[in-house]
Amino acid sequence: MGRVAGKVALITGAARGQGRSHAVALAAEGADIVAVDLCADIASVPYPLGTEADLAETERLVEKLDRRILAVRADVRDSDAMRDAVDRGLREFGRLDVVVAQAGVAPMGTDQPVRAMLDTVDVNLVGVLNTLHAAVPKLDAGASIIATGSLAAMRPRSGSADPASAGYKFAKQALAHYVHELATALAPLHIRVNAVHPTNTDTQMLHHEGMYRLFRPDLDAPTREQAEAAFPVMNAMPVPYVQPEDISHAVVYLASDESRFVTGMQLRIDAGGYLKVHPYTV
Repeated sequence: MGRVAGKVALITGAARGQGRSHAVALAAEGADIVAVDLCADIASVPYPLGTEADLAETERLVEKLDRRILAVRADVRDSDAMRDAVDRGLREFGRLDVVVAQAGVAPMGTDQPVRAMLDTVDVNLVGVLNTLHAAVPKLDAGASIIATGSLAAMRPRSGSADPASAGYKFAKQALAHYVHELATALAPLHIRVNAVHPTNTDTQMLHHEGMYRLFRPDLDAPTREQAEAAFPVMNAMPVPYVQPEDISHAVVYLASDESRFVTGMQLRIDAGGYLKVHPYTV
């Protein structure tokens, strides 16, 4: 029996990256999956987002593990679409035990318009709220909600932050606060709410020109190799990034009954990045 055998998990941003990794990891431990993704680009995001082909690959990987999966194209920014996605999952599987609000964008870059800030907040904060607000009324005791924050929420703000960076930090900070308050409200119902906060993670969200220029402002057109030389500045451990699977290990734990008394947690998978900027506190 797997660690989440018999459970049904809804995951946003499931077409690729961390979302796909979470879907595969949960399926490997016995969960059936509702995989939600936009499968379209957003104009202000300077890198391609997941596609229908990507979502189909997530389906294939989950089915290869002999688990069921329902793939749903939906925009987390649309509250009606998220309610419909939750309802479709319930019709398909009859229950919902785990919600992983993973979908996010990071359109950082020194020349990004204010629209990039607005879209970042819409996806990374409003999209999480839409997902959780659609799902919470459908959850029973023992359910687990997991939201993806970021180490960026816990680092000092740069006075020269571009609009998208400012929006990203705000969204992740607000999300961390919301997780704390929602966990408090749902604890009497035995529904847990936690956040995972990754450092740089080796996905398409990190690997694009705008992000490279953010880390290497000394260069006009930094390459991936040149940017990776600067990525470790985020971390206490001398690594440029973690892998999606490193976050998925935490997601599986928080989804499982192993963490049945863990709620309101701000769980950092950050290679010690928090330690670099914060003194010891109890």
